[in-house]
Amino acid sequence: MTTPRRIVRLFTLLVALVAAAPLAAAAPNIVVFLSDDHTLRDCSVYGSPDIATPNMDRLAAEGMVFERAYVASPSCAPSRAALLTGLYPARNGAEANHSRPGQDLKKLPAYFQELGYQVVSFGKVGHYKQTPEYGFDIARHFGYHEDVAIPNAVEWLRQRKSTKPLCLFVGTNWPHVPWPEIAEGADLESLVVPPTHVDNPTTRAWRSRYVAAIKAMDDELGLVYDTARELLGDDTFFLHTSDHGAQWPFAKWNLYLDGIHTPLIVSWPGRVQPGTRTEAMVSWIDILPTLVEVAGGQTPEQIDGRSFLPVLRGEVDRHRDAIFTTHSGDGNKNVYPTRSVVTADGWHYIQNLHPEFLFTSHVTSHPADSGYWQSWLESSKTDPAARLRVEAYQRRPAEELYEVNHDPWELTNVASKPEQRERLAALRAHLEAWMSDTGDTRTVFGEPTLILDGSIEDAATAE
Repeated sequence: MTTPRRIVRLFTLLVALVAAAPLAAAAPNIVVFLSDDHTLRDCSVYGSPDIATPNMDRLAAEGMVFERAYVASPSCAPSRAALLTGLYPARNGAEANHSRPGQDLKKLPAYFQELGYQVVSFGKVGHYKQTPEYGFDIARHFGYHEDVAIPNAVEWLRQRKSTKPLCLFVGTNWPHVPWPEIAEGADLESLVVPPTHVDNPTTRAWRSRYVAAIKAMDDELGLVYDTARELLGDDTFFLHTSDHGAQWPFAKWNLYLDGIHTPLIVSWPGRVQPGTRTEAMVSWIDILPTLVEVAGGQTPEQIDGRSFLPVLRGEVDRHRDAIFTTHSGDGNKNVYPTRSVVTADGWHYIQNLHPEFLFTSHVTSHPADSGYWQSWLESSKTDPAARLRVEAYQRRPAEELYEVNHDPWELTNVASKPEQRERLAALRAHLEAWMSDTGDTRTVFGEPTLILDGSIEDAATAE
C-alpha cells in the first residue's frame, strides 16, 4: 500500500523531472512565396543595375540570400512537381510541361499534416488546376493569372481561426506573361538589355512591360511578408523563390543559367543571420526536406532532396558539389529534350539530346506574349550580331560547355576546344550516370520541328 509520505515523494520527484526537462519548442509557422517566371539577374538583390526590387532587398537584409540556387527544370509543371515531391522529374513522373507527378507519391502537404500543420495554398503553387491534387487542406485561386490570390491570401490570414501551426504557400502569377500593357514611368533608353538579346526598340518596349510585371511581383511579396510578420510573429520561417527564368530567349524552357539559376531568400529571425549571403549550391528538390526539418520532422529517406537547414544555421557553407537539371518540352510548341550539370567550381555542361531538332517555343510562335521575336528576325537580316543570337536560340550543337565564372552570360561554348577534351568527357560521364541513376528514359514528348536547309527565317516559320 502506498503511504501518503511515499505519494508526496513521488509527486516531488515528478515535479523535479518536469522542471528539469527542456520545454518542447512550438512548431514555427512557415510561409513560402513563389514568383512565376522571374530571371535571377532581373532584380536589385542579385545585382540588376536598373530593376529595383525593394521588398526582395528588404527580405535579403533580414535573412540569407542564396547565390547558387537552381530549379530542377525550367518549365512550370516539372519545376513545381519537383518542389512538392522532393524528386527529380524523371523520378516523380512530371517531365514535360503540363504533366503530373505520380498519384501514389507522397507530396509536401502530407508530410506537414503528419506533423500537425494546417497546409494551405493560395495562387499558382502547383501548375494551375493541378494544385488541389497535391493534397493541401485549402487550395484557392490557382487559375491562370487569378490575381486576386494574393489579397485574398492576406484576408484569409487575417481571419484565420485555427490554432495549428501553419504552412502557407502563396504563388503570384507575376512576372509570367501577359505582362502589363502599360509600363508607367519607363525610360526605354535607360533599360539595360541583356547581351543574349537583340537590342532594338521593340525589345526595349517589351522589356519595359516585363520590368513592370516584376514590380507587381515585388509589391505582392512585400504585402505577404509584412502580413506574415504582423500576424504570425517572428518565429515564422519565410522563403521566397521563383520557379525558373522569364519568358525570354535563353531563359524559360532552357537549361542556360537564365532558365535554371533562381532567386532564393530565407528569413527566420533569431535562427538565420540577417544580411548574409551563401555560395552553397542548392536545388529546388532540397526545399521540401528543409521545410520538413524546420517543422521538426526528419528528411524523408525516399526522396532525392537534402535539407540545407545546416546552411541556414551557419553551420556549413557547402551543400552540393553539382546541380543536375532537365528539360523535355512544352507540348508541340517546344520539343527539345536537354540535360545539364553545373559544378561547384564553375563549369556548366549541357547535352542537347536531339540537335537535329529546331528549338521553338512560345517565344517564336506566340506574338501576343512575345511580340519582339519578329523584330529579332527582321534585325537579323542586316545585323550580324542579331543573326548570331537568333541562330544560337534555334540551332544548337549536341554539347555545350561554359566556364560560367568567366562567362556568366554563356556566350562562348568551349566544348570543341582541345584543352577541354578531358573535362568534357568527365562531365559527360557524370551527367550520363545521373540520368541512369534517376531512370531518365530521354523520351521525346511531342512532335519536333526538324532543322531545315536554308535561312533561319525559313526555319523559324516552319512550325
